[in-house]
Amino acid sequence: MLYETSMQKLVPPKGMTNYKLALQPFKNKYRYMKLLEGKTAIITGASRGIGKGIATVFAQHGANVAFTYSASVEAAKALETELQTFGTTIKGYQSNAANFMEAQQLAEDVLADFGAIDILINNAGITKDNLLMRMGEEDFDKVIEVNLKSVFNMTKAVQRTMLKQRKGSIINMSSVVGVKGNAGQTNYAASKAGIIGFSKSVALELGSRNIRSNVIAPGFIETEMTAKLDEVTVAGWRAGIPLKRGGSPEDIANACVFLASDLSSYITGQTLNVDGGMLT
Repeated sequence: MLYETSMQKLVPPKGMTNYKLALQPFKNKYRYMKLLEGKTAIITGASRGIGKGIATVFAQHGANVAFTYSASVEAAKALETELQTFGTTIKGYQSNAANFMEAQQLAEDVLADFGAIDILINNAGITKDNLLMRMGEEDFDKVIEVNLKSVFNMTKAVQRTMLKQRKGSIINMSSVVGVKGNAGQTNYAASKAGIIGFSKSVALELGSRNIRSNVIAPGFIETEMTAKLDEVTVAGWRAGIPLKRGGSPEDIANACVFLASDLSSYITGQTLNVDGGMLT
């Protein structure tokens, strides 16, 4: 999301007739406002979908981006190359945020490579949907491990660095399902609701050190995964949303930019529904 300054309210100095030409250097200088310039962000699960969208918009806003991926090495390398065109430092790390020791090592590596960790976005997540009657213990445990324990692991991993810096923004990806629940997704709903409670507690613990913790709860977001769904089904979902469309990864990314930037410096412990009015 790029911002252009308006020239309409500028008043020309006395005696200057061609003031628009004189002000052109200022217009060019402030044409694009990069809200995250100089900041370093860790984004988990960023090789595709929402995570990729966040990484892209963050790079556009001047952030140095360290992102994680699990198995898609080629996609990660391609993303590295793509994002480096924005002129910031970009590096992918093959790491499993659900593993406590790997999360610790990732934070150490990013700090060594980038020199700071200003923003953490816990985005990695999975689904294993089924009715409760048919859901096995393994499917419940796996979703909790990947979706919720990874948030604990990564927050623990960056906490020491952010405490030393006396600043930081942690953004955790929940879901509207974590806010209201959904039949057939008891494991997913539990993990995403847990993220909200965890984030509020972190906000209370770390607020005095200028470390903020917030949550984004996406609604129906259209990605390469949803593109494989039946069009009739998708059309039905869109019809039930007040804005009559699905969201895009960029919609989530723009919300992340706001919560990661100084524009939200007095916001912590909050959950922002980015859902087109779905829960209204």
